[in-house]
Amino acid sequence: MREVSADWVLPVDGPPIEHGRVRWSDGGELVEIGPGRAERHYEQAVIVPGLINAHSHLEYSMYAGFGDGQSFGPWIATHVERKGRLDDAGMLALARRGVVDSLSSGITTTADYSFSGAAATAAAELGLRAIVYLEVFGREAAAAERQFTVKRAGLAESELVTIGVSPHAPYTCSVDVYRWCLSLGIPVGTHLAESSNENDWLVHGSGPLQAIAPLLVPPSGRRAVGTLEPVLGPDLLCAHCVELDDGEIALLAERDVPVAHCPRSNALLGCGVAPLTALCEAGVRVGLGTDSPASAPSFDMFEEMRAALYAARARERRPEALTATGALRLATADAARALRIDDRVGTLTPGKRADLAVVSLAGSSYHPVEDPAAAVVFGGSPERVLETIVDGQPRYEARNKDKWQEVHSTASAARRAMLSPQP
Repeated sequence: MREVSADWVLPVDGPPIEHGRVRWSDGGELVEIGPGRAERHYEQAVIVPGLINAHSHLEYSMYAGFGDGQSFGPWIATHVERKGRLDDAGMLALARRGVVDSLSSGITTTADYSFSGAAATAAAELGLRAIVYLEVFGREAAAAERQFTVKRAGLAESELVTIGVSPHAPYTCSVDVYRWCLSLGIPVGTHLAESSNENDWLVHGSGPLQAIAPLLVPPSGRRAVGTLEPVLGPDLLCAHCVELDDGEIALLAERDVPVAHCPRSNALLGCGVAPLTALCEAGVRVGLGTDSPASAPSFDMFEEMRAALYAARARERRPEALTATGALRLATADAARALRIDDRVGTLTPGKRADLAVVSLAGSSYHPVEDPAAAVVFGGSPERVLETIVDGQPRYEARNKDKWQEVHSTASAARRAMLSPQP
């Protein structure tokens, strides 16, 4: 039996526990959550369920700043060109850096949209729980099948890593490609209604996405949600969902379509603010995602929780639109529900897997603690993560963070290759 304790434990599915302890079996199953003190005790700290990133791109860990300030279409073109400068080793180096950055942010599970498949290898090596959706593109299902087969070869599934597929977006994949992906019976995720540029292309064949027209499918004549209406359902995870009208929100709710909400990415790309409150009030399953440093500064889930809270309150013009407790749920229990893994992770509940993070509040303006959820959401940061445990195993410890020096240096070399002048 293994255990850890802290000044506070936040099970998320129950009230906060002061002077709490979490115990789990040698096999990684949570056994007891309640008052108590373990030999391994963290003063001035909070234990939370491992954070769940409902949308990431681990392979883009070092893409920060590329195309900043460009509109959506040219921004995509910039990233396609930079990505083309990497070899397989470079992709893997970046994916490893993404995994380390995730673990150091208290993330224990990620839903990753992977261009090359390197994310699956990196997650397996370093112990991050992951659903890795291999990206496919194009008009023909046969072409998508060929892409998936090549990327899937050599990738192993495990207790921690599950392989899925990602038809990239309704402007890069036909509905036939979506149907083929959904026929596989594996997790499926896509980008949907991320930008008004998407609707400009799909409805009129115009707008900034014309800059990458050769990479796109023909306009459907319908908005993004309408384009995918034939395939929308509970098995299709949809990232972003910024450009929605009331009827589209109702359709997502009626079809039980899960949504990954990425407020920092949407803001920094100038895409807008997703209607989080309306989605949640309609009953849509919504989890929080960081996207990647290609469009957001980091895999920092604490900053993402704050961004979600700021954006929701600003959009609705009322402070109760999203509470700190609600923001923490978006990054734990709600994200697990959106990914349909809430039977295993998302809360500190006996019988679930021992995925948890320890967050220091020492020196924080939120310590001594009045509301532990507010202390974590407003006062937390990767620099305050003391330990991240996945499946009962310590995967990140702040005191040993120097062990990741090689991961950082090889990722920096890959970024340097993307910055090198081309002949």
